[in-house]
Amino acid sequence: MRRMTFSDTASHVRERMKTVTRRVGWRFLKPNDLIQAVEKAPGLRKGAPIHALAVLRIRDVRVEPLSRLVTDAGYAEDELPREGFPCWSRHDFIVKFLRMHRLKTVDTDVTRIEFEYVEADDSSGPRASAGR
Repeated sequence: MRRMTFSDTASHVRERMKTVTRRVGWRFLKPNDLIQAVEKAPGLRKGAPIHALAVLRIRDVRVEPLSRLVTDAGYAEDELPREGFPCWSRHDFIVKFLRMHRLKTVDTDVTRIEFEYVEADDSSGPRASAGR
């Protein structure tokens, strides 16, 4: 199972309040793929423990311009809580995203990944939870 790092939003994943993430890349994902959400994966020294956060089942993957969060206020109002930032402004989210991904402009296509949480259930195997 592939690992996806959520270092800046680990608490949002732990609390199951994040159900969407935007990434540069990751276009190969498909609905029903399983991903291990981790606090940090790249840059760990050899033998360092990996802190698993949750198993995620991919629901939807699409490429869209990051600028959509700027130009479509209604869309941004719906998306920011899904990203785990219900109280942030569009501007704050965009500034943080650009900085985190070392991007210079919102005129960049990003991968919007929607997921649900897979919870372990001893009686019937994994089951999905859409979070909040």
